Amino acid sequence: MKIIIVGCGKVGATLAVQLCRDGHDVTVLDRNPLAIRSVSSVYDVLGMEGDGSSYSTLKDAGIETADLLIAVTDSDEKNLLCCLIGQKAGNVKTVARIRDPIYNSEISFFQKNFGLSMVINPELSAAQEMGRIFRFPSAISIDTFSKGRVELLTFVLSKTSVLVGKPLTYIHSKLKSDVLVAVVRRGNTVTIPSGNFVLEAEDTVSVIIGKGLANEFFKKIDVKANPIQNVMIGGGGRVGVYLAKRLISEGIGVKIIERDHARCEELSELLPRAQIIHGDAADEELLLEEGIQEVDGFASMTDIDEQNIMMSLFAKQNSNVKAKLVTKITHIGFDDVIESLDLGSIINPKDTTAAYILQFVRSMEASEGSNMENLYRLAGDEVEAMEFHIKEKCRATGVPLLKLNLKKNTLIGKIYRGGKLFTPTGQDTMEVGDHVILVTLAKNKFQDLDDILEA
Repeated sequence: MKIIIVGCGKVGATLAVQLCRDGHDVTVLDRNPLAIRSVSSVYDVLGMEGDGSSYSTLKDAGIETADLLIAVTDSDEKNLLCCLIGQKAGNVKTVARIRDPIYNSEISFFQKNFGLSMVINPELSAAQEMGRIFRFPSAISIDTFSKGRVELLTFVLSKTSVLVGKPLTYIHSKLKSDVLVAVVRRGNTVTIPSGNFVLEAEDTVSVIIGKGLANEFFKKIDVKANPIQNVMIGGGGRVGVYLAKRLISEGIGVKIIERDHARCEELSELLPRAQIIHGDAADEELLLEEGIQEVDGFASMTDIDEQNIMMSLFAKQNSNVKAKLVTKITHIGFDDVIESLDLGSIINPKDTTAAYILQFVRSMEASEGSNMENLYRLAGDEVEAMEFHIKEKCRATGVPLLKLNLKKNTLIGKIYRGGKLFTPTGQDTMEVGDHVILVTLAKNKFQDLDDILEA
C-alpha cells in the first residue's frame, strides 16, 4: 500500500520503519528536516519537509493516489485537518492521533463527519492496557481477540508453579484446563512449543484462553490470581487520570500522589472517589507514610522516566505483598537494560499507539476472503499472534489440520465457532464463518489465511 505519515516523532518514525519493513511504499512528512533525515537516510522511506496540513504539500506527497494517511503530529487540530484534506483530495483512509481529553466524548462525531477510519488516544490506550494488567496481577501483558471473548496473557513462570518441569500435555491431561501455550521465551530463545515441551522456572509464557477462565487457571498452577483491591498512582497526568477512572469503575480503591497543588484540586473534581495526596511521589518518606508497603498495585505515572524507574524499584523493594508494578516509560531507550530491572509491566504510550495503528494497517491488507482482524507482536517482535475471520472458502478450509502442510513454526491455537471457543485437534477443520487464532514467527508475514500453507 501507499502510505503517507504526517509527523515524524517517536510514533511516526516507529510506524515508518515497521511499515517499510512490511513492504509498503511509505512517505513521511514533517517540518523538521533532522527528523526526516533520521528515518529516510537509513530506511527505504521517502522523506519530505513540509506542513502536512497544506493541500499542496499533501498533493506533492501523492495524496491523490495514496491508500492511507496517518496523522500523528503533536497537534490534535492539525491531525484532524490533515485527515480532512486527505479525504477531500483523494480516496484515502485516514488515521488521526487525538490526545486532548476534551475530544474523547466527540470521537464518534469526528469519525462520522471527518470520515476517519481510526482515532487513537495514546494516553487512553495506555491506561486501558494498564487496567487489563491490573485485572491479572501475574500477567505482564494482556491482549484480546474476538471482541474480548479470547485473551492472550503473558506471564513469568514462578519457581513454585506446578508447571515447572512438566510437559505442556500436563495442562490438559492433569489440570483439565483448555489453555493453549502459544509462545515460550527462555533467555534469548523464543519457541512456539509442541505438547512435549517442558517448562522451566523463569520462562516467559504466553497463553491463549477464553475470557473469564484465567483466574481459575492461574490458581491451578499456583500463580498469584487474587484481584487487585487498591492501587497507588504516582503522578496525576492524563494517563494517571484515565487509569484511575478505569480502576474506580471496577471497584478498585485509588490513591494518587501529585506534586502540583492546582492539579490536585483538578483531580479532586475529576475523580471524587479517589484519594488525592499533595506531595512528591518520588519522596521515599511520603510513599512510606501513604502505605506503599501494603498496596496491591503501584503505577509510576510521572512525566520523568528516570523518576518512574526509581519509584517502581522502591515500591518493589518495600512491598510486603509483592505489589503489581506498572511503569510508564516514554523517552528512554536501552530496552534490554530497562527490561532487566524488573519494573513489572512497562508501558510506553507511544509504542502502544504505534502497535494499534500497525494492527489496523495489517487488517487493511488482508484479502476480502479471509480478513485479518487482530495482530499482536510477542517476544520482542519475534512472534506474531493473529486472528482471521474466514468469510469464504479457501485452500485452508475444510481440510483436517493434520493434513494441512503448514509453514514451519506456525500453530493453529484456537477456533471460535457459533459462540463456542475450542482448541482444535488434528481432526478438526477450519470453516467459513470461523474466527481462527494462530501464532507464527514474525518473518512469515501472513496477510491471508492461505499464507499459512506451504506453496
